[in-house]
Amino acid sequence: MERNKKLNILWDFDGTLFDTYPAFTMVMHDQLKGRVSHADILKELKKSFTHAANFFELTDEDVLSFKKKEKSLSPHIKKPFPFVEEVLKTSSLNVIMTHKPRNEVNTILDYYNWNHYFHEIVAGDDGFPRKPNPASYQYLHKKYSLHLAVGDRKLDILPAKEIGLKTCLFQNDEKGADFYLKSYENFFDIVTIN
Repeated sequence: MERNKKLNILWDFDGTLFDTYPAFTMVMHDQLKGRVSHADILKELKKSFTHAANFFELTDEDVLSFKKKEKSLSPHIKKPFPFVEEVLKTSSLNVIMTHKPRNEVNTILDYYNWNHYFHEIVAGDDGFPRKPNPASYQYLHKKYSLHLAVGDRKLDILPAKEIGLKTCLFQNDEKGADFYLKSYENFFDIVTIN
């Protein structure tokens, strides 16, 4: 098991490191004036925000309003998942690849004093194509010799698979990952990379 703790890990952000979907769901529920259940909103948001915006037929103005409201929410309600900090402390190296704008990522990381856990962040406004395009993953892998990519959606693991990394889906049972986690509590018992 000691060998596994030397992992270089690529992390998704929303829904993987931080439990941000309840906040997104709350804002979308408000945006839709309560016409759609929280469960139905979450289901569509977990596919992607763009998908949910199209599915619920949001106008460009609605999308801007959603983003403004979501951004204004305190990081206090966008908590890290339990036990994930222990994984970050124990692994050799951590990087983030997210579609979220850099300033929003930094606001949350600053709030929880987590910046020091990450060697690099590739954010949504850094100019890389969106997932599942593997360009950002290739860039990070070339620079850091990554072992594993962790995400909450299949979209997060497809580029990792394409470049030969092991993959882990968090709180998602879709086929295609090497490892599946419901909680980070036993991360190093479940994720075994030789």
